[in-house]
Amino acid sequence: MTIFEKIIQREIPAHIVYEDHLAIAFLDISQISKGHTLVVPKKSYPNLLSMPDDLLQHLIVVAKKVAHAIEKTFKPEGFNLLNNNGEIAGQTVFHFHIHVVPRYSKDELHYQVNSRKEKDDLKLIAEVISSAL
Repeated sequence: MTIFEKIIQREIPAHIVYEDHLAIAFLDISQISKGHTLVVPKKSYPNLLSMPDDLLQHLIVVAKKVAHAIEKTFKPEGFNLLNNNGEIAGQTVFHFHIHVVPRYSKDELHYQVNSRKEKDDLKLIAEVISSAL
């Protein structure tokens, strides 16, 4: 049983900000920025690839509602929506969840992207992905 399932079943405390029949949203204990919230399905799925499309759509709508509430309350200058899939990607709780991370000009969070300069590589990568769809 994951820590999220324990929160859903009220076996451990959490600061819940939203709940409906399919989803729950609560403050992330790490609070990498003020208002950092997790949006979690009540039924456990280990990652994005295992999520039913209709439930995934619902969670995105919930994440938007949560973001609106955070915006109204704390006035962040932007948001990151984040989902880690697999240990290599930083996933530590294997129950799908979306991080709603408010961003403030002085939050000192940094998002780095390694840029690939090889245009031929990008074309081949796009072709391979497209053919897999």
